[in-house]
Amino acid sequence: MATVMQKIKDIEDEMARTQKNKATAHHLGLLKAKLAKLRRELLTPSSKGGGGAGEGFDVTKSGDARVGLVGFPSVGKSTLLNKLTGTFSEVASYEFTTLTCIPGVIMYKGAKIQLLDLPGIIEGAKDGKGRGRQVISTARTCNCILIVLDAIKPITHKRLIEKELEGFGIRLNKERPNLTFRRKEKGGINFTSTVTNTNLDLETVKAICSEYRIHNADISLRYDATADDLIDVIEGSRVYIPCIYVVNKIDQITLEELEILDKLPHYCPISAHLEWNLDGLLEKIWEYLDLVRIYTKPKGMNPDYDDPVILSSKRRTVEDFCNRIHKDMLKQFKYALVWGSSVKHKPQRVGKEHELDDEDVVQIIKKL
Repeated sequence: MATVMQKIKDIEDEMARTQKNKATAHHLGLLKAKLAKLRRELLTPSSKGGGGAGEGFDVTKSGDARVGLVGFPSVGKSTLLNKLTGTFSEVASYEFTTLTCIPGVIMYKGAKIQLLDLPGIIEGAKDGKGRGRQVISTARTCNCILIVLDAIKPITHKRLIEKELEGFGIRLNKERPNLTFRRKEKGGINFTSTVTNTNLDLETVKAICSEYRIHNADISLRYDATADDLIDVIEGSRVYIPCIYVVNKIDQITLEELEILDKLPHYCPISAHLEWNLDGLLEKIWEYLDLVRIYTKPKGMNPDYDDPVILSSKRRTVEDFCNRIHKDMLKQFKYALVWGSSVKHKPQRVGKEHELDDEDVVQIIKKL
């Protein structure tokens, strides 16, 4: 392990020494690819020896979505969990109070949202320091991440946490790179682009591919991609998660400082102890989770507005709705009647490919 750690440090040092310009782009691309490979080695250690994930880290996924609280020790994650969910997570003013992962559940707009209080991460978590590996591995399974920051501590903590998460293949508030990468049997590296590229050229692409022992592939770009984007696509193990920066303890800063924080993107200022702006935080979590509520209507009865079926906005067809209720439902499915903004008529007969909107009412008609 020490050798891998040393190799990572050597490459990082070399990258820090290298000037960034067109002449060194090829060399930097190669170093980034080597670094990504070493990080993956660090994440998937050999099966010999090594302890398990540790108590409290194999938390069963429950509810409609999962939100993780990530941050340095003693920024108020446990207090926030207690106030939002009523779950007891030990709170004290010294560091490393929470040592395992503590789950809680928020009921919001009919959805069950699981909130995980993860132990405080320290610098170097991505290299296996502290409980860092388990914390960030659990963070990978979340639908949204709340990075909890202390308003009275420097904003540099934000960059450190982002660096730790990025090292683990978590991309915050980013879309998947819009580029196609396809391996083939022969024909060498074929590199095409529909836009002018300032970051990648054929030499850099070939260097990165040869580092992964890929000698035959088709790569086409639809935007000005960087070497990091190409490495992410080749690695394939990256997760893209929306993230909210929760600035806690705002009762201890001045109004001028709060106004500056308010202008930053993806931010939500709160005070967990005094319960300030917790409603605003819940609203923001709901917005970032991007969920859709669908109400069911049994035949000859009123719609059930108390218990909606929650779907992701990326998968919200009538077929997804049926699978969410019961996997055998599609076998008996004839058509569905839908009321709401996704249809022109109220009700309208639709098939299983129809996409539903938030707060639609659905009645499933089964085959006789």
